Amino acid sequence: MSTAFDHPEYNYKVVRQFAIMTVVWGIVGMAVGVLIAAQLAWPALNFDLPWLSFGRLRPLHTNAVIYAFGGCALFATSYYIVQRTCRTRLFSDTLASFTFWGWQVIILGAAITLPLGLTSAKEYAELEWPLDILVALVWVAYVVNYLGTIAIRKESHIYVANWFFAAFMIMIAILYIGNNLEVPVSLTKSYSIWPGTIDAMIQWWWGHNAVGFFLTAGFLGIMYYFVPKQAGRPVYSYRLSIVHFWALISIYVWAGGHHLHYSALPDWAQTAGMVMSLILLAPSWGGMINGMMTLSGAWHKLRNDPILRFLVVSLSFYGMSTFEGPMMSIKTVNALSHNTDWTIGHVHSGALGWVAMVSIGALYHLIPILFSRRPGEMYSIKLINTHFWLATIGTVLYIASMWVNGIMQGLMWRAVNADGTLTYSFVESVEASHPGYVVRVLGGALFLLGMLLMAYNVYKTVRAGKTEPQSTAAAQA
Repeated sequence: MSTAFDHPEYNYKVVRQFAIMTVVWGIVGMAVGVLIAAQLAWPALNFDLPWLSFGRLRPLHTNAVIYAFGGCALFATSYYIVQRTCRTRLFSDTLASFTFWGWQVIILGAAITLPLGLTSAKEYAELEWPLDILVALVWVAYVVNYLGTIAIRKESHIYVANWFFAAFMIMIAILYIGNNLEVPVSLTKSYSIWPGTIDAMIQWWWGHNAVGFFLTAGFLGIMYYFVPKQAGRPVYSYRLSIVHFWALISIYVWAGGHHLHYSALPDWAQTAGMVMSLILLAPSWGGMINGMMTLSGAWHKLRNDPILRFLVVSLSFYGMSTFEGPMMSIKTVNALSHNTDWTIGHVHSGALGWVAMVSIGALYHLIPILFSRRPGEMYSIKLINTHFWLATIGTVLYIASMWVNGIMQGLMWRAVNADGTLTYSFVESVEASHPGYVVRVLGGALFLLGMLLMAYNVYKTVRAGKTEPQSTAAAQA
């Protein structure tokens, strides 16, 4: 039986490279997150150094977690899945290598420029124009390689995970390039071609769909492959998965206006964003239910399989986040939640609970196949179980503290006395938020500790795979 480690038909080298860097960048991005969370609890931790200030490290954190950690996870899993489900090697090994090394250069460029304050100041699109050009080149190469692989497939059917990956890639290319059209004025500074309110609308057309396609559609591709694989069951309803796909990508792209409630954006555009966000609840929960119901007849596996637990709990957080998001888009709710820590809690229930946990589950499934040649066998299942509980408890502490803080802040900011004056000053709301900030640091630190355990577990698994004789490994596979 041929082994995955050195499969003659597929290119697993690039998958291994991206898989390892997913773990590395996950630790880096989350460590920066814990630091800036600690700075909000104890401001002296910025050490009066501009490049360590919250304002500069926060975009570094978001870029590192979304594009370095999340991006590498998407590259690794998509390159693996498209080869397995199409039964063919990647369209171009050269393009695959270019996407890996190009992506790492972009990440390092962000790690240098953002702490230096070189930024376009656009949410989730802070990189300046030279790096934007490199992002576009790498991403277009990724799209060509992926779609090219599907075009030369030996399997006539295109599995639904590939539909989600393809949609995510194509839309991110359109959105990122459209939002980052800019006029350079120096090597490190540029200005958007879009004016005023239009710039804000284009930015959140990108910003919300970075969530909708990069952090949702792409990771749903991961879910639709690895949940059935780990559970040993077919997808509960293939028809529902297709409905989920078309409904999600048709509606999500219109929802960005809900980030601009009570702004200069025309009221009809704000309302349209709210309505589309509410409609999104149906396909989102349809996908979540489809993933959950895939475990029909296999729920008992959760007792002894922490990898499956990661995948299933990530679906729970996906369902919760995709209920909370539409709810927060309602104008009356948004009047309370906007600019509060409730928004931060919502983002991290999706980022930690959904994106990170489904990625971690997929990596624990992949790493033994890619390195040890013993499918399903990590160095330590106990460490995976410990990681699961650290990640789950850490996420719950994080989001619960931010929910409490956010609702409290919203209520304090809108409280008025009988004469119309504000009941509380802003400083009083900051002071009241301090306990929540301390709990958030604890939650983030627990999640980071879990990632460090994962790195050790992966290291030992890779070492074992390299030292094991190939004949023995092949027999075990």
